[in-house]
Amino acid sequence: MSGLTAIVPCYNEGEQVDVAYGSVCAALSDIDGLELLFIDDGSRDDTLDRIRALAEKDSRVHYLSFARNFGLAAAVTAGFRYAGRPWSVQLDADLQFPAAETWPLLETAARGYDVVFGVRRDRRDSWVRRTGAAMTHRVARGLLGIEVPQGASSFRVVRTAVGRTIVNLPTGNSHFVAKAPQIGARYTSVPVAHAPRTAGRSKFRFGRLAGDAFELLFGFSWRPLNMLYGLAASVFSVALALAVLGAIGVVSAMTMLVAALLVGALGMGSVALVGRYLHRRMLDVRPCRAYYIRESNIAVLPEDLLDQGEPAVPPPGRRPTLEVAS
Repeated sequence: MSGLTAIVPCYNEGEQVDVAYGSVCAALSDIDGLELLFIDDGSRDDTLDRIRALAEKDSRVHYLSFARNFGLAAAVTAGFRYAGRPWSVQLDADLQFPAAETWPLLETAARGYDVVFGVRRDRRDSWVRRTGAAMTHRVARGLLGIEVPQGASSFRVVRTAVGRTIVNLPTGNSHFVAKAPQIGARYTSVPVAHAPRTAGRSKFRFGRLAGDAFELLFGFSWRPLNMLYGLAASVFSVALALAVLGAIGVVSAMTMLVAALLVGALGMGSVALVGRYLHRRMLDVRPCRAYYIRESNIAVLPEDLLDQGEPAVPPPGRRPTLEVAS
């Protein structure tokens, strides 16, 4: 089998579904075996209705609809698990990465790469988002030794089998960009255009940017903990020396108070950092699945379904009352 699956996660993108469909078809219809896989991430508008309508008129359109909003990482996971073609491209429904930009990524992938990331030229996001993302990647690479493609985005062409390996890793960390180098996938980056959103509202939130940064910085390196160990040992030695000097009257009470406050602040920071790593570990071993599917037009695993694939039956009613003949 040959072809390409266009994975399109959607959350409250009713205004944009038809536009995204038209753009993908116009740009990629020359590909034999094109599949469009929409992932409805528990939308509360008419997103699912519009996807259903597209699926009815175009057999290339497949979809999964989650039981609730599980988040972008869950949608991407489901997309790669159920992609039906040997290659996949991940696109945003808002088309800030135009579908036509898939071709340079495909041409580069043909040179023997498993993953090709798009890197935005003339990025149009807010300066907060641009600066935050750039600094996070620089800190990850330079300070923490995490291999991550600088500027890599969610727009990527992936060999589907490799994508499944990445999303099926037994970890709750959702950072696809850092996982690709971790498993040894052959990857590279290609500059691509970045367009403004054509309809709907951006789903970007500062909290999500911060969460992604924490996922990367504390999910792929032990260096923060190792640096904390060294700092704690140094502070302990200094505090012990100050305690001895204070006891014999060499150091003033004010100096001792300032030192105690600094040690307390370090202790609170240490607790917060260790707590972050424990939280990361708890996410890795949580028993809950990443998502549950309520509806789809393709075959899915029973364990991914909200009702485990059991047929829906109406709830029981009252037994009919028999009338006694007079």
